[in-house]
Amino acid sequence: MTLFLILVIASIVLGIIGAVAEGLFYLLVIGIVVFAAALVYLGMHVRRSGHYSRTLR
Repeated sequence: MTLFLILVIASIVLGIIGAVAEGLFYLLVIGIVVFAAALVYLGMHVRRSGHYSRTLR
C-alpha cells in the first residue's frame, strides 16, 4: 500500500509541475501515466489479497 501512496504523490507532483511550468507539458503526461500505473497496481493488489478478507484471531 505504501508503493501506491508514493506513486499517487509522485503523479500529483509531476502533474502540478507540468501544468504550471511553461514548456514542461511532458511532465503532466508522465504524471497521468504514473497515476494510471498506480491504479493498475491497486487493482492487482486488491484482487490478489482477496478483497480485504483478513481474519481476526
